[in-house]
Amino acid sequence: MKIFTGIVTSAKLKKTVTVRVERLLQHPKYKKLIKVTKKFLAHDEFGVKEGDTVSIQETRPMSARKRFKVVEKAK
Repeated sequence: MKIFTGIVTSAKLKKTVTVRVERLLQHPKYKKLIKVTKKFLAHDEFGVKEGDTVSIQETRPMSARKRFKVVEKAK
């Protein structure tokens, strides 16, 4: 299962948070590093707030767009 670390950008929904995950990719031709950002909806049982750094893990589909769950809150 995939595990990502990201920053919570929105915690307005009930038991759902939006997590922004950044990663570096190398351009195939020019070899320059590019920062790629993607947002995931994740199920939250911990009650995290905006700005917290969390680890999310892939899980079964919980709704139309929610396919991750919050595993731990990083310090």
